[in-house]
Amino acid sequence: MRKKAIVALGGNALIKEGQEGTIHEQFANTRDISRSIVKMIKDGWDVVITHGNGPQVGAILLQNDLARDVTPPMPLGICVAESEGLIGYMIQQCLSNALHKANVDRPVVALITQVLVDEADPSFKNPTKPIGPFYSEKEVMEIKEEGFQVKEYPGGWRVVVPSPDPKSIVEGEIISKMLDDDIIVIASGGGGMPVIEKEGWGLDGLEAVIDKDLTSERLAEAINAELLLILTNVEKVYLNYGTPNQKALDSVKLKEIKQFYKDGHFPEGSMGPKILAAIRFLESGGKKVIISDVNKGWDAFKGKAGTHITK
Repeated sequence: MRKKAIVALGGNALIKEGQEGTIHEQFANTRDISRSIVKMIKDGWDVVITHGNGPQVGAILLQNDLARDVTPPMPLGICVAESEGLIGYMIQQCLSNALHKANVDRPVVALITQVLVDEADPSFKNPTKPIGPFYSEKEVMEIKEEGFQVKEYPGGWRVVVPSPDPKSIVEGEIISKMLDDDIIVIASGGGGMPVIEKEGWGLDGLEAVIDKDLTSERLAEAINAELLLILTNVEKVYLNYGTPNQKALDSVKLKEIKQFYKDGHFPEGSMGPKILAAIRFLESGGKKVIISDVNKGWDAFKGKAGTHITK
């Protein structure tokens, strides 16, 4: 049996710092990322690719806002699905082309993914995840009247939404079957669409967003992956990050990383969810987590870069 891995691409992987985010830039960045993934596949791994969507869904929400007097704005869940489709298309095309050039005959499919959450999740009573553009004091009054919750940040006000903990991947079994059929899958983009199961109705979407790394971990469990490779915008995980005492972690055991997490080294808005995903993955039977820079994916996979977390 081939080994299975989740490759989780950070939200800014397709739009690098200093770029405008044009489609040409995003395709060029996707082609770069595809090279590392092709090397993993040629090395004998079955991969499922997940990705963030922060910049892209932010742009969609801004377009919604600017055009609200011309066409009805779409709810958040639809915007997440839209971003999952457009990013999935880019990865699917670029990776398919890269595989063809490498003489690897494997189909690639992007799958719109639903993620089951608990309707009683505490985040629904305390939304904290900022989305979309900044609003002025005058604009925010209208936003509040439309039923949105807002929070003030440096630079203005932003809408905040719930970010519930993912419980399971609705299409998990389908993704496993695709892997068995030698299909490379792109799934759970932007954390997937949060849904609940309503008695007498079925699945129903919610106005919320799910952390991409926590969803990636649930998907790793669903396909029995051995490796969770999280590619972000820093080469390694650090203790005391951003201080004169910061220290890079090369290899670390599960027990150690749990203590570092408990001690508050990894903030909720940055490295925290990645470390929590790593802990959950290893405790559920996974063998290794690697966290590194998106531009060093292959080096990290080969042990030449990144932070490697094992049991």
